[in-house]
Amino acid sequence: MILLLLKILVFPGILFLVVLSMIGEYFDRKVYAKMQNRMGPPWFQPVADFIKLLAKELIIPKNADRKIFKALPLVACSSVIIAYLYIPLWRKESIMSFNGDIIFVLYMLTIPTLTYSLAGWYSRSQYALIGSMRVLTQLFSYEVPLFMAVLAPTILASSWSFTEVINFYNAGGSLWLVNFIAFAVAIVTLQGKLEKVPFDIPEAETEIVAGSFTEYTGPLFAYFRLAMNMQTIAGASLVAAVFLPFGYGSFFIFNFIIYIIKVTFIIFLLAVIRTIFARLRTDQMLSFCWKYLAPIALVQILINVIIKAAVLK
Repeated sequence: MILLLLKILVFPGILFLVVLSMIGEYFDRKVYAKMQNRMGPPWFQPVADFIKLLAKELIIPKNADRKIFKALPLVACSSVIIAYLYIPLWRKESIMSFNGDIIFVLYMLTIPTLTYSLAGWYSRSQYALIGSMRVLTQLFSYEVPLFMAVLAPTILASSWSFTEVINFYNAGGSLWLVNFIAFAVAIVTLQGKLEKVPFDIPEAETEIVAGSFTEYTGPLFAYFRLAMNMQTIAGASLVAAVFLPFGYGSFFIFNFIIYIIKVTFIIFLLAVIRTIFARLRTDQMLSFCWKYLAPIALVQILINVIIKAAVLK
């Protein structure tokens, strides 16, 4: 019981996720800066920003629902942490694995996005309300292609369990390469889930200040930023476990290094995407997801169904 509690609170649980999320933010900002021929932030900048926000005054709008306004950032952080505990990192089993944990993780990673929308709604601010509507609109755009992309590898494995999917592809050699199309769709939709360029529509600072977070200050805004950073790590870990199912041997140090490399690689891809593209309009986001990403993900599903029926029968 004590060992399980240490795993949840320290390693590879909450404390490890918080530290890794700070490192991930630094790496993302550094890569983004280098690609724009800038120096970028120092290594301690994410920590300094978090501490600075914690020290600032907390201001709650007069017309806001105080209880919900204050609870939403904590709900966002909690849901990401819970999702992370169910994702295998460098072992085939997570801290709390069960049959169907892939569906559970996808569900839990949807909750932070809903809290972002509710944050804008309960702020009762004009800009925050616009941001809230944009968050929901974007959610309905990328969520279906993301689920379809994650569904594809599980079809071949005949399971919604991380452990069984990893075991299947480890036994199948290089069969995981078949899911390259779904991997590409998952990376793009993860970019939308994290609301990064070109899908930073809900937080378009040149249009609606800070979107849903316009009225958030001090510690509450710090927790929202922390939730988004942790969501980056959790999303990258999810993609790594499903689409890059290697590095789960018996040697802990080697497995841990492989996990860090996989997460770093995915964050690097996300940084590249937000460097080379400009922000889309809301209608362009909807059109892109439904006209292109969803059909492409469907192609991957059909390919896997055919392989399942013809080769793995």
